[in-house]
Amino acid sequence: MLRRFRGEFHQKVDGKGRVSIPADFRRVLESGDPSWTEGLNPEFVVVFGGPKRDYLECYTIEAAAEVDAQIAELPRGSTERRLLERLFNGQSLKTSVDETGRIVLPAKLRTKIGLDDAAYFIATGDTFQIWKPETFEADEAKFEALLDQYPEDFDPLVLLDKNRDG
Repeated sequence: MLRRFRGEFHQKVDGKGRVSIPADFRRVLESGDPSWTEGLNPEFVVVFGGPKRDYLECYTIEAAAEVDAQIAELPRGSTERRLLERLFNGQSLKTSVDETGRIVLPAKLRTKIGLDDAAYFIATGDTFQIWKPETFEADEAKFEALLDQYPEDFDPLVLLDKNRDG
């Protein structure tokens, strides 16, 4: 069974862009890297995307391969395929966790999302995101506004029920 990312973490970023990957996230990265074995550093893919994306999306090798397979199913040369190839393949970075549990975020990626001395990690199931904490807080306000559309006793799990009315 595929392990999932869970939780949220605040991490320090040093002047060289080194940031620790939360230990729980490292276990998922290991399980999602078919080449990983004890003693090796797990690899993963960081997608930084286009100008509208203000966070980094991190995929296990297996999760990235699933997206790649879906992109490959699109007609070669189609606008959709070209767009996805650019955003997912071209604007991404394959990297690995080092022996100390850290990664180095290149200056280009740190600058893109405005990251300085702190990073906010949040799990999103089969991926996790890295945000500038203040940017995430602003985005969280939008998320809260979406939730406010539902009644006070709303159970979000009803969204999973495909057979519900309306």
